Amino acid sequence: MTVNSQQPTIDAFKQAKQDQLFKYYDTLTIDQQQQFIDQLSKIEDPSKLISTVEQAIQFSSNNSASRNFTQLPNESTASTLDLSKDILGAWKDLGLKAIANGEVAVLLMAGGQGTRLGSSAPKGCFNIDLPSQKSLFQIQAEKILKIENLAQQKYALDVKPKVNWYIMTSGPTRNPTETFFKEHDYFGLSADQVIFFNQGTLPCFNLEGNKILLESQHSICESPDGNGGLYKALKDNGILEDLNSKKIKHIHMYCVDNCLVKVADPIFIGFAIDKDFDLATKVVRKRDASESVGLIVLDKDAQKPCVIEYSEISSELANKKDPEDDSKLFLRAANIVNHYYSVEFLNKMIPKWISSQEFLPFHIAKKKIPSLNLETNEFYKPTEPNGIKLEQFIFDVFPSVELNKFGCLEVDRAEEFSPLKNADGAKNDTPTTCRNHYLERSTRWVNANNGQVVDNGLVEVDSKSSYGGEGLEFVAGKQYKNGDII
Repeated sequence: MTVNSQQPTIDAFKQAKQDQLFKYYDTLTIDQQQQFIDQLSKIEDPSKLISTVEQAIQFSSNNSASRNFTQLPNESTASTLDLSKDILGAWKDLGLKAIANGEVAVLLMAGGQGTRLGSSAPKGCFNIDLPSQKSLFQIQAEKILKIENLAQQKYALDVKPKVNWYIMTSGPTRNPTETFFKEHDYFGLSADQVIFFNQGTLPCFNLEGNKILLESQHSICESPDGNGGLYKALKDNGILEDLNSKKIKHIHMYCVDNCLVKVADPIFIGFAIDKDFDLATKVVRKRDASESVGLIVLDKDAQKPCVIEYSEISSELANKKDPEDDSKLFLRAANIVNHYYSVEFLNKMIPKWISSQEFLPFHIAKKKIPSLNLETNEFYKPTEPNGIKLEQFIFDVFPSVELNKFGCLEVDRAEEFSPLKNADGAKNDTPTTCRNHYLERSTRWVNANNGQVVDNGLVEVDSKSSYGGEGLEFVAGKQYKNGDII
């Protein structure tokens, strides 16, 4: 890139009142100048970006207390805790049939590092200290292998069906994730069915939101664009095009930190197929009124599904009991970021979602952002929030779904949800709680099949032995000791 070709980018940022970015520009080497301009040129319209930040600050200051929230209508919801085995079986068969037909793909959100866990490695590489010492990635890969085998057996296929696994990484996790998979020979999957792609990034700003921060004299501070950046990443990285070329119709999306996740869950997929939903979400029952979780609800005035944060509802509404069953909270559908998407629906909506903040508004987060201090010309790590990061939320598109095309499936938390978020010592969501929940589920499966675990011990059912507790008839009458792998 020549000096002349760099000038339009420089001019665009100066017109957006970002002159501070070029304080050191004339002292840079030619290579550094080019590197800097290459980074900046990825931002198509700097003035629009600054305007976007202003809108995000205004959006984040809006109070939603005036909105009227209630439960989703019964026709939009179901619960695996209450349904008959016949209905669950019919949904499972529908899901397995779609898998057998090669119509199902899995989408994994895996951009996070294990920073809170004391690790700089991708969180999916983390080992929660199961007897098998398997990482989260390995557990999930083997769930895919197992569900492929179950679909093949169910429909007596000569060739095992393939569930493509799309893994969204971030800048810091992309190379270590790919290396981890290669070193472990893709955990038994074929290399061509595991597709990696990166989520996008956005510049970081000062607290006023009107100046982009510098990371160095020739680079700006950037951060991931939030889980709502998934939709743009699907388009920009050609994933949507790839889904279409492979004739995939159904997507199951989840987050890497859930050690109990049922990957490519045929019951969930079958639920969505049976009800002809465009988008569906799994939820677990809120533990109690004070649990700090987002909730899937109905915006009563707009008659649209949405997610609200625990801080957005009054204490009275948070504690309200269900009038039909006072053992349950009225609003109890806790969001676990576990979704079903129709590919046909994504084809229609992604261009709309990513072109307008009406569907995917930017939210702001005030953060401590290591950056270059322009007064001292030194890089510093602040002890107090000094800037703003922009992010989009994956669930902000929910109100764009017609109510009769949106589904919500409640599942058993003990069977399907135990996220890894905190280091040991925290109250919940630690390596120890994940390990215990995983082993407790395995032990329940063994007990349900008339196996015996002596001395109140806990065992691990290998992720290749059973997908959801099936196929364990062989344990009947056998004894197992604490720490055994079955």
